Amino acid sequence: QVNLVESGGGLVQAGDSLSLSCTDSGRTISSLPMGWFRRTSGTQRQFLAAISVNGDYTYYDDSVKGRFTISRDNAKNTVYLQMNSLKPEDTAVYYCGASSSRDLLPLYPTRVSTWGQGTQVSVSS
Repeated sequence: QVNLVESGGGLVQAGDSLSLSCTDSGRTISSLPMGWFRRTSGTQRQFLAAISVNGDYTYYDDSVKGRFTISRDNAKNTVYLQMNSLKPEDTAVYYCGASSSRDLLPLYPTRVSTWGQGTQVSVSS
């Protein structure tokens, strides 16, 4: 059973960096593609980045391409999101999600079978 816990959120200033982590206590995400999403108040979850099972393929939304980097360490059952050059518009609750299929990158919320509880990222101007 997948059980995801995000960490690493916080309050930073524009231009700063943050690194988010998503750990699976169920020790199953090493066999699943993973993704990061975010949601601001009153909106649906927005796709940010996804990574294949062995980490050799990544995909990013244009809004974060070049600033955010997704990576994973399957030995630690952990997925990371390195966020650089943060902007006030990056303020949101950030979620990791496990794909519902080993063969599909979680590019949309409907492809995610399990969500973490979310971690707040706030960027001040």
